[in-house]
Order: sequence, then structure tokens, then C-alpha cells
Amino acid sequence: MRLVVYQQGSLPTLYLFWSRIPEEPRIDYRGTLSLLNPTSLGALSLRNRIVMAPMTRSRADISGNPNDLMVTYYRQRASAGMIVSEGIYPSFGGQGYARTPGLVTPAHVAGWQQVTDAVHGEGGLMVAQLMHCGRIGHAANKHGRTVAPSAIRAQGKIYTEAHGLQPFDEPHPLSEKEVLDVIADYGRAAALAMDAGFDGVELHGTSGYLPVQFLCAGPNSREDAWGGSLENRIRFPLEVLRAMSEAAGADRVGLRICPGNPFNDLHDDDPETTFAGLLEALGGIGLAYLHIMRRPQAELDNIALARRYFDGPLVLNESFSLAEAAEAVAAGAGEAVSFARLFVSNPDLVRQAEEGGPLAPFDRRTLYTPGPAGYIDY
Repeated sequence: MRLVVYQQGSLPTLYLFWSRIPEEPRIDYRGTLSLLNPTSLGALSLRNRIVMAPMTRSRADISGNPNDLMVTYYRQRASAGMIVSEGIYPSFGGQGYARTPGLVTPAHVAGWQQVTDAVHGEGGLMVAQLMHCGRIGHAANKHGRTVAPSAIRAQGKIYTEAHGLQPFDEPHPLSEKEVLDVIADYGRAAALAMDAGFDGVELHGTSGYLPVQFLCAGPNSREDAWGGSLENRIRFPLEVLRAMSEAAGADRVGLRICPGNPFNDLHDDDPETTFAGLLEALGGIGLAYLHIMRRPQAELDNIALARRYFDGPLVLNESFSLAEAAEAVAAGAGEAVSFARLFVSNPDLVRQAEEGGPLAPFDRRTLYTPGPAGYIDY
């Protein structure tokens, strides 16, 4: 993990980079034609296999409304076979970070409608990623309280615009009724996403956020039907996916996971068994796709695990070059590959895959800062 603190004006900004970040991506375009072929993920028809991964960019306004900057940002990248939006909170309590967008109010829906209209106007496809941060949050960043499966504070700090870096909140442990309320929030947000013109929805199930807080034994010390045994711990993400599927149709719902990812103080003694149990249980839902993040230096092969236990389409992710992605798709490892950092500084990434040429490096100092710099000016 890489920890970097940048100063902008009087406020420091914290950047945590868990994943491998190449300084200058090695570019080899041989074989990229396989990435340019169309494919389908459930009911989602992609014109190519180059997916834009979800990336928090912290450009929404203080109320979580998408704005004109975000309309331009997503329009610029609409040539992707599919765009997965940045994480969107499904309830006010689900917000974790400053300046992240929501899908709770009519204003949120109207703002996202402008974004999806812009993407569709360029012939693009876009799904909304629903991200409830659970215990990874601070009261200064949101209008609801921080909740979690159990009253276990995550180790670490989070950036707040009002007070700088602050320890994560000690979360309120959800009652059984409140667990059901949160599941309903996901279903309602999925319905609002469809109202806003999204083509589908994706559940953020990694990075230490609420679904994986329930799934993993480290942050979940419950002794009721939502904790303890593996069968109980997989119940929350399954019920959330069912609620989202009821709202959007299961063939328009995806799930993003990364077994063994320790980000945001997440711990599980046996991630292979935990995620194998989850993936096996997904079979009856009929999801459009599984968005699987690899961990190149880890012992557990996440892509192989996904192939073994999930029988639907895979979208592969994490530090692929275009050449590596083309090889993976050609070998049948996945139906598509998602790119994050390459899409930050190369809004025309699909054209680059078609024509070749040097890829522009991104400026990590502007990943989360307000304004157009490092956002829509590449």
C-alpha cells in the first residue's frame, strides 16, 4: 500500500494507493483487436470489451449532486464498452468520503440523468455502482450516522474538508430491523438509478465497505442471523443483490469483489472459503456479471477462484495493460477488462487501443481535488 499526503491550500489530502501503480505503463498493442469485439453481460450489450472501472474522483457538490464537470468527464470516456460509475451512496448514512455523489434525492436523480444522457448521446453504456461505506466514514462528510455490522472502529484516518484527517468514526451497530432498512435503501437506490437512465447497477463488494464488512469475520462479531457462520455472513450481500435485482432486473446487476483485499482494515482468516461460499450462493440470482479484481502478488488467484465458482461472465480488473488485457480476453479468462488509471488520463483509451501510440500519464495529485484540473483537461 502506498500512502501519500498532498497539500492543497491549507488542507492536506490523503491518498491511499493499495494497488500496484505503474509509473509509465508499458505499451504493447499487439492483440488488442480482441478487446474491440462486442460482447454481452446479461442484458447489457457492449460495443467493445474495454470497460471503465469505478473511480472515486470527489467532484460532486456538497449535497452529493452530479454537476456539469461530471457530465463532461463521463461524456469524454463514453467510447468505453461500458462505464461503471464512481461509487454512489444509496443512503445518507452510506456516504464515506467528501464530495462523493448519491442516489437518494430527486436532485441526485436529475443530476445523474444529465450524465447518462451525455453518455448515451455518444453511443455509450453506463451502470451505477452503489457503494455504502459502512464504518469507513466520518460524520463531518455526511448527513447520516456511520453504521456497521458491529461496533468495531476501523483503524486509520479519513480526510474531511472541515477538519482535515480524522480517525474513522466508531460505528453504530445495526439492529436487525436496521439491517433490513439498509437492504431496502439499496433496492430503492437501484430503482432510482434506472429512473436516472443508467443501463444497470453494480454492487461495490470490496475495499472494506459494508457488504464485505458483513461477509468477513474481522469486522463482523454479530451472533444473530447476520453473523457467525459463513451461511449467515453471506446473507447480507445476497439480500442486497436480490433487492437490487428486483429493482433493476438481475440481468442488469453486477457485483465487484476482491477476495483477500485488506484495504480499510479488512480482515478474514480464510478469504478463499469465504468468497467461494459467496460465489456458489450467487448461482440462483442470475447476475449479469462478476467484476473480479486480481491481486498479482498474492497467493490466492482471484480470477481462477471466480472461474471455479461463478458460472456467469467475468469483467477482469486491476493493473492490466492493454496488451495483457487482450491476452486475457483472447485466452477466455474474462469477457471484458476494466481500466481505471489508464482512463483517468486517456479519455480516448478505446481509440488508443485501435490506433496505438503513447498513453498519457496521470497526475495523482489531482485524483481527488475539486475542479477541472486533472479531471476533464487531459
